[in-house]
Amino acid sequence: MTEDKAKLLRSLAIDRSPSPATEPARGRRWIAPLGAALAVTVIAAAAYGWTVLRAPDGGETAVARASAPPASAPQPPVTASDSGALVASGYVVARRKATVAAEITGKVVEVLIEEGMTVTLGQVVARLDSTLAEADLALARSRADAAQAATGAYSADLEDAQRVLARTQALAQKNFATEADLTKAQARVGVLSAQLRQAQSQLETARLDAQRNAAVLDKHQIRAPFAGVVVDRSAQPGEMISPMSVGGFTRTGICTIVDMESIEVEVDVNEAFIGRVAAGGPVTAVLDAYPDWAIPGSVIAIVPTANREKATVKVRIRFAQRDPRILPDMAVKVTFLHDAGAAPHPTDTATARNP
Repeated sequence: MTEDKAKLLRSLAIDRSPSPATEPARGRRWIAPLGAALAVTVIAAAAYGWTVLRAPDGGETAVARASAPPASAPQPPVTASDSGALVASGYVVARRKATVAAEITGKVVEVLIEEGMTVTLGQVVARLDSTLAEADLALARSRADAAQAATGAYSADLEDAQRVLARTQALAQKNFATEADLTKAQARVGVLSAQLRQAQSQLETARLDAQRNAAVLDKHQIRAPFAGVVVDRSAQPGEMISPMSVGGFTRTGICTIVDMESIEVEVDVNEAFIGRVAAGGPVTAVLDAYPDWAIPGSVIAIVPTANREKATVKVRIRFAQRDPRILPDMAVKVTFLHDAGAAPHPTDTATARNP
């Protein structure tokens, strides 16, 4: 019974041993792919040899070219900062820049300037409503004229009283005039002299009042304090303007004028490198707006104070040439150069930049 079960189990097992009939076919299965790979290798070798033989300068050169690493891109030239020069960044500033405002409160009736316009010293840039000021000036001048007429009348009366006094004194010496007549003539001269002095004082007061009203009238014409270029126009006709802000609808300025002749550069130099900067030293400035334009200049002065928070010292620099392309508030980088006859500083291996 046990043997029968063992035979039955063996009959169910799969025989995996290769048979003589199938072994040759399995071996022939790899012949075709192997031959194809060999043919591809031979063709590639033949093509490579043909390329080497066709090279104009010989096979060795072609092989060397094939094995050489690719050429690197050309490197940019070394800049001044890379060579150890001191470089600082800052801005173009104007030493003379003013917001032109009125000295009195009034309504703008005319604005005579625009942005970019060149103005001269004393040129009228705007006018305010001057109706009341003109009336006040006319009234003051009328008072001055009245005071002058009164002074003339008192002066004439005084001259007449002085002549009467002189005749009375002459008659009194000959006993033809009484003491009372002489006293009356002297009193009249004294009164008229006092009235004349009073009239003269009133005339002077009236003239000063007229001058004051004339000055107030002139302040209704707003003038440029110096020659320059208008960079901003703030007011428009019909607006109220005042020297002090008195509300959200009152302006304090007409325009902003910049003196282009006062343009210079202010840069912040790290205090660790300030010893490498000297007044009068040559520099080269490059504006961010024109990176290919190197502008020569020199150091005006080193401001004798340091910024505690940034650990920098401010340096003022002048341009050697004026150019209309240089505008206020432009960003600029300044390279401090060595004098031709000066020895390089031992620490000229670092670059100081604006922190």
